[in-house]
Amino acid sequence: MSHSTEYQPPKVWVWNKPSGGRFESINRPISGSTHECDLPLGRHPLQLYSQGTPNGIKVTIMLEELLALGHIEAEYDAWLIRISKGDQFGSGFVSINPNSKIPAMVDHSASPAVRVFESGAILTYLAEKFGVFLPKAAGARAECLSWLFWQVGSAPYLGGGLGHFYAYAPTKIEYAIDRFAMETKRQLDVLDQRLADHPYISGDDYTIADMAIWPWYGRLVLGELYGAAEFLSVQDYTHVQRWAKTIGERRAVQRGLRVNRTSDDPADKFLPERHQASDLDV
Repeated sequence: MSHSTEYQPPKVWVWNKPSGGRFESINRPISGSTHECDLPLGRHPLQLYSQGTPNGIKVTIMLEELLALGHIEAEYDAWLIRISKGDQFGSGFVSINPNSKIPAMVDHSASPAVRVFESGAILTYLAEKFGVFLPKAAGARAECLSWLFWQVGSAPYLGGGLGHFYAYAPTKIEYAIDRFAMETKRQLDVLDQRLADHPYISGDDYTIADMAIWPWYGRLVLGELYGAAEFLSVQDYTHVQRWAKTIGERRAVQRGLRVNRTSDDPADKFLPERHQASDLDV
């Protein structure tokens, strides 16, 4: 008689044991703060609380691009939220993002101050505030926002799906890895076909759609995410490769990549916190 080892879900799921994996210590099925912790406040109106994951990088790239255009009102303080340590569950952070995910931002130039959470929302808020990187014509605006929301909807498949099961899960599950690899490659093909006829994601101009998609799919094809470049045959997506390299060469992108990141290697020149432009001039 054979005995199946296939997992049989219980009738009612109960959180009664550790989930395993890299993020076991911070995973839980409830929301809200776990401890009292006020957020620091710097001298600039824009206060960013984040970490240099792909979603966090979107916003630091946007802010550095705004500064590169001469928008001095986009000067910002960037505070490190160490998600592996559970900083996102501090009372101060939860007060600006009840979902306890980075990034989150507060704009103190308004009265009362405006909180913004979710990376796509922050990009849109900043684009509208400064009047750049989001087309004003109805059709072009709709195209840009469509691709922005495409990325927001796709990220769980790439980060929470492929990234988790391929790189972080305590057990390699063939079905899960195959399922998310298939979807990730389909999404790369969507981008490759789009970029075959357009220099940037939403058309002829660089926009917040590029800033949202590049930290995920651009860095994936450049070999900077999950160690999965060879596994996914990213060299096949030639148009995405061209686009990814073009975006990666932008000075503001290179600056934004360094913010709210840490490393044991001084050569990385990462900046856990950023409070003035000169912090990046090292």
